Amino acid sequence: MNLHTIKPAKGSTHKEKRLGRGEASGKGGTSTKGNKGGQSRAGYQRKMAHEGGQMPIQRRLPKRGFKNPHRVSYVVFNLSQIEQLAEKYDIKEVSAANLYANGLIARTDLVKILGTGELKSKLDFKVSAVSEKAKKAIAGVGGKLEILEVKQVVIVKKS
Repeated sequence: MNLHTIKPAKGSTHKEKRLGRGEASGKGGTSTKGNKGGQSRAGYQRKMAHEGGQMPIQRRLPKRGFKNPHRVSYVVFNLSQIEQLAEKYDIKEVSAANLYANGLIARTDLVKILGTGELKSKLDFKVSAVSEKAKKAIAGVGGKLEILEVKQVVIVKKS
């Protein structure tokens, strides 16, 4: 052991000056927090998105329109699309489960059948909604129709 290699024990010295320990420490008084205001107080917590007195963004931006929280939206399929899908995927029953299994809709989507186009094959339908024209076309080819009860609100999606 030499005098020039002596060091204090690890953790026994502090590199930073301790704040708020009297004027003699050089960091007393306001403890480097400045004078007055919320940030100089104990227990201060910044509010989320606070812009320091500037008019906040949610008040600067204009409010437009209305979003109906009770809107029910469907993924719509026309009869012509159904005819093509029945041939392509060999579908005998058009239901949300079958359409989901073939990757055509999301798991929680509601399905509505519209009457555009022509239905040639006899198919069974278990869907959330059907237009009047589609009902007549399905009955015309001898298909069965079961309308399921809508129990959830879904965001807008189109196929």
